[in-house]
Amino acid sequence: MKQLSSTMRFGIAVVFTLPLAGEMLLMPWHIMLPGSRLIALVTTTVVMLVAAWPYWESAWAAFKQHNANMNTLVALGTGIAYFYSVFAFFVGLPVYFESAAFIAVFVLLGDMMEEKMHQRASASLQKLLSLQVKDAVVLRDDKEVLLPLDQVKTGDLVQVKPGAKIPTDGVITAGTTTVNEAMVTGESMPITKQVGDSVIGTTINGNGSITVRVTKTGDETVLAQIVAMVKKAQTSHAPIQKLTDKIASIFVPAVLIAAIIVFVIWDVVLGVTAIQALLYAIAVIVIACPCALGLATPTALMVGTNRAAKLGVLLKNGEVLQKMTTVTTVVFDKTGTITTGQPVVTDIIGDDPQQVLQVAASLEKDSEHPLASAIMERAQADHVAVQAVADFMAHSGQGVMARLNGKPALIGNAKLTKNLAMKSSFQDQLRKLQAQAKTVVIVGYAGQVIGLIAIQDTPQPQAQAAIAALKKQGMQTVMLTGDSHRVAQAIAQQVGIDEVLAEVSPNEKANQIAALRHQGVVAFVGDGINDAPALTMADVGIAMGSGTDIAIESGDVVLVHNDLYGVVKALAISRKTFSRIKLNLFWALIYNLIGIPIAAGLFARWGMTLSPELAGLAMAFSSVSVVTSSLLLNKTKIKLTE
Repeated sequence: MKQLSSTMRFGIAVVFTLPLAGEMLLMPWHIMLPGSRLIALVTTTVVMLVAAWPYWESAWAAFKQHNANMNTLVALGTGIAYFYSVFAFFVGLPVYFESAAFIAVFVLLGDMMEEKMHQRASASLQKLLSLQVKDAVVLRDDKEVLLPLDQVKTGDLVQVKPGAKIPTDGVITAGTTTVNEAMVTGESMPITKQVGDSVIGTTINGNGSITVRVTKTGDETVLAQIVAMVKKAQTSHAPIQKLTDKIASIFVPAVLIAAIIVFVIWDVVLGVTAIQALLYAIAVIVIACPCALGLATPTALMVGTNRAAKLGVLLKNGEVLQKMTTVTTVVFDKTGTITTGQPVVTDIIGDDPQQVLQVAASLEKDSEHPLASAIMERAQADHVAVQAVADFMAHSGQGVMARLNGKPALIGNAKLTKNLAMKSSFQDQLRKLQAQAKTVVIVGYAGQVIGLIAIQDTPQPQAQAAIAALKKQGMQTVMLTGDSHRVAQAIAQQVGIDEVLAEVSPNEKANQIAALRHQGVVAFVGDGINDAPALTMADVGIAMGSGTDIAIESGDVVLVHNDLYGVVKALAISRKTFSRIKLNLFWALIYNLIGIPIAAGLFARWGMTLSPELAGLAMAFSSVSVVTSSLLLNKTKIKLTE
């Protein structure tokens, strides 16, 4: 049965457990269907072979190393209940096939969820690789030849048209353009590129046609290195020690010793029959059966993850819950995470701000540059009329010029406007806005500067409140970005971030996270392709729902609503769910602490005993208590601040 997936084994086990469930529903009325004992024997045998066999193998392997784990509990619970029931079937004693079957089914459910998580991890790597273009236009003998990417060699010259993906890493040898590198570097603004500048494969070429000399191919490219780091980070995570395994290391040997002692005392010391002594020992095993222990974690996880989903937080696996309860540092990417990822006009400076915006919008109306888009969006929002221009001329890396109403007009940087007169008040405002890490364009008309327009990628509306809530809980907050120190520090001051790590390349992000992990448990929040290695290297990776597929697949947690306050919600629901798991484990064990002495016949002298049948009923009641406890998690208030 090893070749079957956990999902297939779970499905088979559920089908063959249904007759036992029907029998259990009729048990309180002492109704037994014809042939029910034989049906239980056959169906449970199938469940044992399909569902329980791997646990028996794991328990045997642990036993040979003088160890015990959760699989030991499962193997003992299913094995003793099953083999005793087989024996009881032939001698006419009560059987407990349903205990063996249900233990296997519930534990297999957890394995199935874990298998799904590993499949998603593998899918994230495939999506990373799929980002590469399939072919490139290569110059061979002064002719353009379309070649598959694997035939492109270092030193080749490739042509990249406007709007196309740059096929591989290289250096521009001809042409000028802007390149959107946000997906790789985290830089929110497109960067002007000219001859001699480096470009990164898979980034988007802007409005210029360029020729690129290939410098890296295959496994040497930035994208390939990111894939390699994601693989390394995914395999380097040490599996956390399950709380139930810790309990098992003490609980399992104690139960076995107790059962043996009970049998010996009743059979040898007190002189009852061997069958009666065996029934006492089996009652101890049955009431200690870890069915409730197996339910304690998966039921709380199912309810907790459902509750989290209603809050807009998707938790990908159970282990992340325990990790999030110990997080001490929350690290944020900047672009698209703390900020909106879209540049907007923040300030319009001028004697007549409406005229400044009108001139700027008239000049930028046909431009596809993101700064132009921000200006046009502001003009549309302010209902500013756009006028026709003549003699339009673009100056690469500087701005644009034209004639508006017969007069010269321009918009651009200081290089383009150096010959225009600028009032001292505008110069003061320019320095002030630049100190705030805003991109400032200068607007000129009729031979003089008439105003300034500041543009910035602004913080998310909830960023400041969310970070304040995290700091109130004692969290250290860090910004990790590929953007410049000046821009990163300005955004950090606006939202209240404690520490800034700026100008960090994608290759270095995972290393920075690894360094922070030496100081405590780290959660990383990101949204871009460049964040994938950091998301998987962190103890807890939190992906923004509006981010790339790669980021979402690489994270342990996904914030569906792209609400940064979701980080606070994720930490809160995780703490509450894990607390409920510990409460469930308490209820799962308290019945054993109370019931084992009774099952062992310690109070038989006063007529207080538990037959294996009643012990099974008590065990079932403990399972009901655990399920009820988990369901109450739906009604528990989730505190978002401490």
